[in-house]
Amino acid sequence: MSTTRFISIDGNSPGYFVWLAALLLVVLLGLGAAYYMETEGHWVTGMSNQVVWGTPHVFAVFLIVAASGALNVASIASVFGKVEYKPLARMSGLLAIALLVGGLAVLVLDLGRADRLIVAMTYYNFKSIFAWNIFLYTGFMAIVAVYLWLMMERRMNRYTRPAGFAAFIWRIILTTGTGSIFGFLVARDAYDSALMAPMFVIMSFAYGLAIFILVMLAAYHWTGRPLGEAIVQRLKNLLGVFVASVLYFVIVYHLTNLYFTERHGVEAFLLLHGGVYTQVFWIGQILLGSLLPLALFYHPTLGSSRTVVAVGSALVVFGGLAQMYVFIIGGQAYPLSLFPDAQVSSSFFDGVVASYSPSLPEVLLGIGGVGIALAIVTFAIKVLEFLPASLADQDVGSA
Repeated sequence: MSTTRFISIDGNSPGYFVWLAALLLVVLLGLGAAYYMETEGHWVTGMSNQVVWGTPHVFAVFLIVAASGALNVASIASVFGKVEYKPLARMSGLLAIALLVGGLAVLVLDLGRADRLIVAMTYYNFKSIFAWNIFLYTGFMAIVAVYLWLMMERRMNRYTRPAGFAAFIWRIILTTGTGSIFGFLVARDAYDSALMAPMFVIMSFAYGLAIFILVMLAAYHWTGRPLGEAIVQRLKNLLGVFVASVLYFVIVYHLTNLYFTERHGVEAFLLLHGGVYTQVFWIGQILLGSLLPLALFYHPTLGSSRTVVAVGSALVVFGGLAQMYVFIIGGQAYPLSLFPDAQVSSSFFDGVVASYSPSLPEVLLGIGGVGIALAIVTFAIKVLEFLPASLADQDVGSA
């Protein structure tokens, strides 16, 4: 494994510049959408004082969660000593930082008054999980950046293992903090659960690895570099385990809510008569985002096809966005229970399911965050040596 040769891509072909230009256009559209919402006000969006976290938050939370999981490959190499994953550790760290930057960009621009971020960075209320996350997100980027430097500086390679341990522990804490944002919101029946933290951790494993596989397949296909079947199949099988684990947590989460009588209302809303949220849950999250990828990954013949692996990974990403949409927006649409065991009626939407329809600016801002992440990766692999020259089976080694 010490003979692995890393080289940057040429990045001089018309295809490269067209791809980079397309990503920059996506980023500009996202920034334009943020400017439009900032100047016109959030009335131009589908959000309201009932649904205050809209589609941009779906993308932002998904990217932040996936950023932690994108570090899976590096953690497997450094923490668990699986040397066959070591050649991809650099790319794993780069993708983790890029996804986090993209997610945070969407988050800051969606909240309005992005200039007020300086207040959140200088005055802290440590009773708020949001204040904790300022440290968790910035600390994650700093630790992973140092981790990357230690991997790329040959003289410092002996320190990569302790740095890998630090990054692994930090990313678990980070995702726990993100899940706790919702777990601590006791006013929302769909959120208030101790299962949020561990479920977000396993969700990060699945979504981050799915994105990593897609980026790896695209990078090696477009650059014409050798990519062996062994590493693809290992990552595919691991992704299948993570997807099954997410599905397990989702089932336990809903069964737990069904055990409590006070949660029967929100469960009936999400699972049975929630309209678009119920459809997105069963079709987008469960069928297309979980069951179909598992069937493709573990099919005796289809599972060996790279195209099928790519399709399955893309479905996992789609299912993750569907899960975030149902969880974040559906959880807000269900009315607050201000007075348990009492019927409340007023002109202020008490007991009324909130309506929400994503607007074009919201969607463009969310996709803009994805564009930021991919643009960072596209540019970085051109200027620095993140990709191995070959991932052929004979060059990767065996478990």
